[in-house]
Amino acid sequence: MNILDILSEESILPDIKSANKKEVVEELAAIAASQNDNLELELLVEKLMEREKLGSTGVGDGVAIPHAKVSGMEALVAVFGRSIDGVDFDSMDGKKAHLFFLLVAPDSSTGSHLKALARISRLMQDSAFRAGLMEAKSREELFKVFTKEDSKY
Repeated sequence: MNILDILSEESILPDIKSANKKEVVEELAAIAASQNDNLELELLVEKLMEREKLGSTGVGDGVAIPHAKVSGMEALVAVFGRSIDGVDFDSMDGKKAHLFFLLVAPDSSTGSHLKALARISRLMQDSAFRAGLMEAKSREELFKVFTKEDSKY
């Protein structure tokens, strides 16, 4: 699976303004909901925050992957956001998260949802890739970093 199968350039936020976990989730969810008629913002935020209660999706190394399944969706949706200052996301390593991948999957999805999570996790383990995302100066440059990575597969 390529990231650009589920992530569009318009779904990239180069400078998240949020200061806490819930605000980050709301900011990313607002992008997902604005681009998908089948997504209701309040329900999406509720589902994402319910998932966070099970355990933080802050996986460490400055990365968080908030995700949820929502009924009425037809396909996977991703939103990427970057916070230069970082946000306390209750990450496993105790460090602030800077790179956020929001993933929303159809309620009925299993395989594609897990494949997307696995692909994002693998990508974000690459320190050079993370550095490229942090160094990019614009949405366009961030999109180019993802495009370059996808071209390897």
